[in-house]
This record gives sequence, C-alpha cells and structure tokens, in this order.
Amino acid sequence: MESQTLQQLVDAAGNPDALVALRAITLMQQEISGLEAVAVRRARVAGLSWAQIAGALGVSRQAVHHKHGGSRFSRG
Repeated sequence: MESQTLQQLVDAAGNPDALVALRAITLMQQEISGLEAVAVRRARVAGLSWAQIAGALGVSRQAVHHKHGGSRFSRG
C-alpha cells in the first residue's frame, strides 16, 4: 500500500460520508486481491494443489485456477 495502512482503510470504510467509505472499500479490495495473488503464487511454489488452495479460499478449484491463471504453475 502506498500511503494508507489497511487499518486506516478499515476505519475509513465506516465513515459516515458514503463516498469516503466507498473509496476506502475499493482500495481495500484492490489491496486484498494483490495479497491473495501473492499468497496463491507462494502456495503453488510450495507445491500445494489447486484443490488445497481453493479449499483455503472457500471457492472451487476451477474458480481459483481461472482467477489466478493456472497455466503459469501447472502442478495439478
């Protein structure tokens, strides 16, 4: 993250100004998406299967494989 911590964004998401809250939520989603992508790459490098990763994320194997470009790490 550039200038705001995730905690600051969480706090801002509860702001009574709806536009401030929406901007904070958007930035949180972007940050979390990036963190998820890094964690998935680390899991694949560590040898975890798409099924294991999907289980941890609470989605189907196909969904995580599609979202995170399964062809880059083709190990099951």
